[in-house]
Amino acid sequence: MRLGVLDIGSNTVHLLVVDAHRGARPIPAYSHKEGLRLTEYLDEDNRLADEGIDRLGAFVEGAVRLAEDKGVEDLLAFATSAVREAANGEAVLAQVEERSGVHIEVLSGRDEARLTFLAVRRWHGWSSGRLLVFDIGGGSLEIAAGMDEEPDVAVSLPLGAGRLTRDWFTDDPPSAEEVRKLRKHVRTEIARTVGDVVRYGEADRAVATSKTFKQLARIGGAAPSSDGPYVSRPLSRQAMADWAVKLTTMGAADRAQLPGVSEGRAAQLAAGALVADAAMDLFEVDRLEVCPWALREGVILRRLDILPGRFDQRSGGTPAE
Repeated sequence: MRLGVLDIGSNTVHLLVVDAHRGARPIPAYSHKEGLRLTEYLDEDNRLADEGIDRLGAFVEGAVRLAEDKGVEDLLAFATSAVREAANGEAVLAQVEERSGVHIEVLSGRDEARLTFLAVRRWHGWSSGRLLVFDIGGGSLEIAAGMDEEPDVAVSLPLGAGRLTRDWFTDDPPSAEEVRKLRKHVRTEIARTVGDVVRYGEADRAVATSKTFKQLARIGGAAPSSDGPYVSRPLSRQAMADWAVKLTTMGAADRAQLPGVSEGRAAQLAAGALVADAAMDLFEVDRLEVCPWALREGVILRRLDILPGRFDQRSGGTPAE
């Protein structure tokens, strides 16, 4: 079947269309996204402003039309931290649903971590052993670990790259004092979770997802996206520590000139680097691997898991036993 996933993230709103059936990998068929950066529309009362709501509603309306044009049978829509934590989040989603006809589910931070972990487990397989997974979004950091498809522990922290940039940095580049204060805050928050995560056992493989980690790995020497999804893209602890320092001394315009860094995300990459550096250091991760699958794929895989067994695709339409 052809599935559509509408991901309303803190940075980007993304419609992904895939061809998939249970037991097979989802094959991307169409992608449409826009960097709305919803966190920038939050006012001092943590309410999404009218302009942000209008832009979100317009995108969702357009996404519905595109999904119909592409033959989508089932459209799954979900929102993450920017909408989840907005004071008027429920009203915003009700307004968007009335305008577009699409029901948008709000994922909890823990569910974000769980579904991302599922995607990573399916990508790397059982032979990867115990996984430790990090995901840095615009609004939150997700951490999950475990041996199975359901992690032993899944946590979400308000340490997204966009959120931290907005709340902690006033200059571009940030001052040394702002960097020091944010670094201390990030490390304090992550350190509180370490004991809860590692008590289940040492990880056999550390994995990262998200655009932030992809960009950090790229500037650290990993292969470009043009080399395809099956190329190993590692990020070493030493490279991360070095770039965490360099990025905080560079302005957004200079960061945007680095390989793999988009102009739209350059402003928040320094804060993201401080989070990535702290996570690798505090969890004593010497090397992590960037996984091409993340939350969207986890949502798709979970949806496929609950589909009734209608037909065996491999047998030319014979009803499955």
